[in-house]
Amino acid sequence: MSGTIDREQAVAIAYGRGHLPLRLPAGARITTIRKRALPKLPDAAAALDAALRTKPFGSPPLSQLAAGKRSACILICDITRPVPNRLFLRPMIETMVTAGIPIDRITVLVATGLHRPNLGEELAELVGDPWVLAEVRVENHDARNEDDHVDLGRTPTRGTPVKLDRRFVEADLRIATGLVEPHFMAGWSGGRKVIAPGVAGHETIRTFHSARFMEDPLAVQCNLIGNPLHEEQLEIVRMLGYCYALNTVIDEDRDLVFVSFGEIIASHQAAVDFVSGATHVPVGRKFSTVVTSSAGYPLDKTYYQTIKGMVTPLDILAPGGTLIMASECSEGFGSAEFREAQQRLVDLGPERFLATLTAKSLAEVDEWQTEMQVKSLRVGRVELYTTGLAQADRDVTGVHLVTNIDEAVAAAITRSGDSAVAVIPEGPYVIPYHQPAAA
Repeated sequence: MSGTIDREQAVAIAYGRGHLPLRLPAGARITTIRKRALPKLPDAAAALDAALRTKPFGSPPLSQLAAGKRSACILICDITRPVPNRLFLRPMIETMVTAGIPIDRITVLVATGLHRPNLGEELAELVGDPWVLAEVRVENHDARNEDDHVDLGRTPTRGTPVKLDRRFVEADLRIATGLVEPHFMAGWSGGRKVIAPGVAGHETIRTFHSARFMEDPLAVQCNLIGNPLHEEQLEIVRMLGYCYALNTVIDEDRDLVFVSFGEIIASHQAAVDFVSGATHVPVGRKFSTVVTSSAGYPLDKTYYQTIKGMVTPLDILAPGGTLIMASECSEGFGSAEFREAQQRLVDLGPERFLATLTAKSLAEVDEWQTEMQVKSLRVGRVELYTTGLAQADRDVTGVHLVTNIDEAVAAAITRSGDSAVAVIPEGPYVIPYHQPAAA
């Protein structure tokens, strides 16, 4: 069984650092869609030690990889992903130092892509270990600084320009770390994605975010076969040369359930194989009312990140149905570039906005997220419950704002005449797909 579907009258969905309780109409027939439960690792430290020392995928143990090396760069995801960095950064760094790499030649690099840097208390929260912050150089990638990047040329198949952060390219030992979860374009996050777009230059990232890739029907969540983004990422890894990855999988409580280490492609595939059956959930019907979240903190810090949760459930939303999204947006809207794209969406409408993108080889910064929102607007009505957006920002969301999520569900049921409601408490970490029951 790929996942679990329970029926209940009351349910809570992830919101901010907690949960938002739903009190739905008595006549509502609720289907709650969750990942299949994955057993927690009884000893996370022991599992990590085994991954690094005795069970690497397609590579020697970390201690052997580090032997004879003069420098190392470890990539970590930015604050938008709840990667348990606190569990593995220090053991990895200590292994490298024991193997002979000077600690002052080890860099932890935050793979921000085109996101803002993580600084101060936020950086401390992200790293999760005061020792690492005190002993090791921790820096942020800046995609806009041309001098920070090495030009590796273009990918052989699609000609994507490849510029990567110099600190990673020039390190003797290169390791990406991350969280493997569904990604609504690249199929799955983690592994190769932490390199590109994680520490790529803006031209590389904007090529990935162009309509040429975004509108490809195979560039969707949980799919790697024929996915043009995934294929380009693999080509970039091969152009770069030897690099490795530590991949994690966590459950709804953010506890570790799987960890893999080794050659970057092999170790990532091992994590995908582990989690895919639990995350990709078959559902026997489509729903006129779907209630979901942005998976809570940190993914619901901004409206920019919220859009991910608007796209992942579309396969089970009936045409013309209502998708109700709950996201705290505690940090507000997102970048100035994203706000400008949203303003164009509101001014032009979805189809005219999309028409302005199709001829571009390079997307404008952050407009791709607005393009993804258009996919949900094509299917049905999108509503947003949030407590974190100023009125000026609410005006350019491009969706319907609601002040009471329970009343919004009741109204959606009335509009459709269908009392069946799908609820996805963990938002984009769960990918439901329509699989009609056999006749």
